[in-house]
Amino acid sequence: MTLNEIAQELVAGCRENRAHENLDALYAADAVSVEALDNGMGREAQGIEAIRGKHAWWDATFEVMGGQISDPMPHGEDRFAVVFEMTAKHKESGEVSDMKEVALYTVGDGKIVREEFFYSA
Repeated sequence: MTLNEIAQELVAGCRENRAHENLDALYAADAVSVEALDNGMGREAQGIEAIRGKHAWWDATFEVMGGQISDPMPHGEDRFAVVFEMTAKHKESGEVSDMKEVALYTVGDGKIVREEFFYSA
């Protein structure tokens, strides 16, 4: 897949609640995911299974109540960014928060090899 095909499918998958399916289709087996902050699991997850674990943690911890996902913004031959804005409820506390993050994806050999998330504390 090309950079633009990967970027478009990642965004479509997120918008259509197919993010879990896209892990196998779009990510390299040894992909790395880096958070801006340590949310109790470390800042860096290495490998597709660790990234699946991050997704499982998110789903178990938060309920997304609404939001928007930008179109992908390509940068050169191997990167693209996406802006995620959402309202989410922390399942344990019931606290509702507005969240905004920028995700930067790096592509190599037709797969996402690195994702980095930028957000304020």
